[in-house]
Amino acid sequence: MTETELTVTAHDSIHAIGADAWDACACPEAVEGGRAGDPFTTHRFLAALEDSGSVGPGSGWQPHYLTVARGGDVIACAPLYLKGHSQGEYIFDHAWAHAYERAGGRYYPKAQVAVPFTPVTGRRLLARRGHEEMGRAALLQGATALAAQNRLSSLHVTFCTDAEAAAGAAAGLLARRTQQYHWHNPGYADFEAFLADLASRKRKTIRKERARAQGFGGEIVALTGDDIRPAHWQAMWQFYQDTGARKWGTPYLTRAFFDIAHERLRDDVLMVLALRDGRPVAGAMNLIGRSALFGRYWGCAEDHPCLHFELCYYRAMDFAIERGLEWVEAGAQGEHKLARGYLPRATHSLHWLRDPGFADAVAQYLEAERAAVEEEIEILTGYGPFRKIPMEDHE
Repeated sequence: MTETELTVTAHDSIHAIGADAWDACACPEAVEGGRAGDPFTTHRFLAALEDSGSVGPGSGWQPHYLTVARGGDVIACAPLYLKGHSQGEYIFDHAWAHAYERAGGRYYPKAQVAVPFTPVTGRRLLARRGHEEMGRAALLQGATALAAQNRLSSLHVTFCTDAEAAAGAAAGLLARRTQQYHWHNPGYADFEAFLADLASRKRKTIRKERARAQGFGGEIVALTGDDIRPAHWQAMWQFYQDTGARKWGTPYLTRAFFDIAHERLRDDVLMVLALRDGRPVAGAMNLIGRSALFGRYWGCAEDHPCLHFELCYYRAMDFAIERGLEWVEAGAQGEHKLARGYLPRATHSLHWLRDPGFADAVAQYLEAERAAVEEEIEILTGYGPFRKIPMEDHE
């Protein structure tokens, strides 16, 4: 092998890849200190999913992490999974699966480059600095080759970046555009400065919601790091389990994940809890990135008006303003976020389909869907709560 040759390898466990080697690709911005841009692709987060049994045998998410090595050094990697279903992805392809199987094909298993159960945009084709283009190309080629050689129906790269979507489309993969609701912090001094940007009626509504939520009969605390105690994780597990059972039927994360998160991830976590007599009655769990706060899980043991909005949205905005974070991503779906300042923003995915006829049909569908999504983003943005500035004010 010459120094310039690349070797692509699939690994059944992330522990076969050293944490330093993985994180040098996943979060090179954190090598010299500071937070990872995306906490979800760090070795510690993916290892927590694996070690807790949240992914692996019986979960429908079988790890096959990819690495690209050059001269013995890992220069790129990707979280690749063999999927036995389409659950926990949030870029929905159930209709594709049904159509393919009605035509006599076998859609599952499929290959997926993703962070399990996490509808958060971030780099999926991870590369060391200086090796981005080479590493990204090698990962795409290696992943599609793996899917083709094993006669899988498809490969999907979900919640990737704009740059990755463009590179994948140039390499022949189908690009898909969907949308989420995100809150942007242009540098607000405080929450009141955000409210000042809103139309009067929307501003009054949010103030009333916050007052009503904060009057639930207890206190609301925001905890991170060592301030999060084992009892808080136990409460969060119970909230998550209840919400997950109602939303998905079976919660994706195991109880062990929350214990491991306490050990390894608590510095990455913001937990917002509503306490009554010191006992958590509702909670929201977020992960902290370098420039964004990512809302993940919410649940409650008692139902109080507007408490969901306060814990999941407004307290997240407070934290982002205090820490100087640019974005709050509050998870998938939810048009109710629009009235609270979370505006639609495009998200991206890439898709390779082995059957040419099926690929052509999906490509036509995606073209029509893309136009509809772009129109929806434009229309919904116009319905946001922000003040409409007269044209003469721009002059």
